[in-house]
Amino acid sequence: MSIRTKICGITRESDAIAAVEAGVDAIGFVFYEPSPRAVSTEVAAQIARKVPAFVNIVGLFVNPTKTFVDQVLADVPLDTLQFHGDEPAEFCHQFGRRWIKAIRVQQQSQIDDAFKTYQRASGLLLDAYDPDRFGGTGHRFDWHLIPAIRPVPLILAGGLDSDNVARAIEQVRPWAVDVSGGVEREKGIKDPARMKNFLREVHRVDKTD
Repeated sequence: MSIRTKICGITRESDAIAAVEAGVDAIGFVFYEPSPRAVSTEVAAQIARKVPAFVNIVGLFVNPTKTFVDQVLADVPLDTLQFHGDEPAEFCHQFGRRWIKAIRVQQQSQIDDAFKTYQRASGLLLDAYDPDRFGGTGHRFDWHLIPAIRPVPLILAGGLDSDNVARAIEQVRPWAVDVSGGVEREKGIKDPARMKNFLREVHRVDKTD
């Protein structure tokens, strides 16, 4: 089965177009103001208009209020919601959209518990832990902590780039991979060549399986 790909932290129309041309399956907008990759709903809506059919548009939130999520949904045509904070399953499930729950991994028990707690999620995203940041750390975690039995589709993130994504896929066998900093030339600004190289490596592994 082909590995799906998401490029997160899109802030510019040109980056979204380059990601689509490289063959990405999904792009992500960050609606979390402290992030250097945060975008306004106005900018996200403008970029989203340039995204063609069958490319999933994901909105990333960190401990938002229901009102804020509703406001974003009113302005931006999001296909999927990604919750990167401490949101309970009931909160994530109330918006009538498919949703992903992100876990900042410190130990295997977190992953096991998350699979039980977030059974209604469309994906469980595993990322590196940083006490000061909710994702986008550029660091990877110990992939050996990931269990073989996965009741929810597994999305691998955290420190991925074109140099290690093939090895990550071969070891972890995720449903999808998610990258942000690994395809940037500076925070929030994607590099078209790095995006192409990343996608090329993912597809190369797919063809050899």
